[in-house]
Amino acid sequence: MSFSNAFSQVVAFVGGAALQLRRMRQGDPTPAWGASPRIPEARPQGAIPTLKMPTARGWPQRQTPIAAPGLKVNAFASDLDHPRWIEVLPNGDVLVAESMSADRPPRSIFDYAMVTTMRRADAMGVSANRITLLRDADGDGVAEVREVFLDGLNQPFGMALLNDTFYVGNTDGLVAFPYTPGAMRITAQGRQLATFKPAGHWTRSLLPSPDERKIYIGVGSLSNIADFGMEAEEGRAAIHEFDIASGTDRIFASGLRNAVGTAWEPGTGVLWTVVNERDGLGDETPPDYLTSVREGGFYGWPYCYWGPTVDDRVPQNPAMVAKAITPDYALGGHTASLGLCWLPAGTLPGFPDGMAIGQHGSWNRSKLSGYKLVFVPFANGRPSGAPRDILSGFLSADEKDAYGRPVGVAIGSDGAVLMADDVGNVIWRVSGA
Repeated sequence: MSFSNAFSQVVAFVGGAALQLRRMRQGDPTPAWGASPRIPEARPQGAIPTLKMPTARGWPQRQTPIAAPGLKVNAFASDLDHPRWIEVLPNGDVLVAESMSADRPPRSIFDYAMVTTMRRADAMGVSANRITLLRDADGDGVAEVREVFLDGLNQPFGMALLNDTFYVGNTDGLVAFPYTPGAMRITAQGRQLATFKPAGHWTRSLLPSPDERKIYIGVGSLSNIADFGMEAEEGRAAIHEFDIASGTDRIFASGLRNAVGTAWEPGTGVLWTVVNERDGLGDETPPDYLTSVREGGFYGWPYCYWGPTVDDRVPQNPAMVAKAITPDYALGGHTASLGLCWLPAGTLPGFPDGMAIGQHGSWNRSKLSGYKLVFVPFANGRPSGAPRDILSGFLSADEKDAYGRPVGVAIGSDGAVLMADDVGNVIWRVSGA
């Protein structure tokens, strides 16, 4: 056994003892979900944070996620290399970004604990750095054609096709490539249009505006709570707006620790995002969230959370706390809500208008959360009720093993819902039973 693996097991043991002690003292908090969540008082965890990460196992043969009643699930494509994000082209081809957190030297004892834990969970390692094209030519719901569409990238994530240009969100910038309709591969050199600081929360999601004149880009923070100072976080923890005609980039909204999935609510034309909140304050404190995004809006990070609730671990800026916007809908503590896709009513039988959310799952709480594809119903342009599961069953009953972890979500050309699973290395397809 390597020292790294041995250390990760020691970390798991120490963290497990710490979390059991915390549970005895504090009990199991009520999950913080909905428009008016009950968020427990912050309890800083100090030098021994809760670290609980299931070991990445992948799916046993013939086992699949559990689909909600009235739905069925099948593997659209398997044996991928850490699939994270999905883009469906006009001709029905499905593009999948295969990438992961790059392995790196730890910065501290705590960071070493986190890094070894992430390695054991298959959440950090050698990134494939490519985009793969999948084609279901015979319409049976399974892709039988697979080609490398684009490679040699730098932790690619978000993708967007506008006219004859294909855009990629690398961790260090927005890149544009010439595109020919129906092409199975891009070999041309890309043009870098905007530059972002890499590392930390490295994913760069892309969402074109409805008029296709702008691209909105999620750029996460470097650290948990500006651990290396605010200068290192400049330009981060934000959603950027890139103007295609002028080639200029600006911050559209800020104070968003790690805004990943973005989507338009079509009735109102409002931008929505899912955000991963800070760690180290408790199982449900604060919750990750789904929120509408206001131009120029500030959402609290790192000074505060869920509106003006101050994080005492951070040097304060009262003026920023006073302007912090309270999010719209809580998604549970540390659920790592990443994927976001608007589902029109009837996309899945029995489901109204709403948002599908890929919850990657927690690694830092006593009882694991997330590890589901969930649905939040909308009415009149806003969340309007309790969440519903679309897919579950990604964890073993004892929470020791992860068969899969949900990430990106998209609607396929046949109307089925596609979801990337970066531990199972599968694209799952969900449709009516």
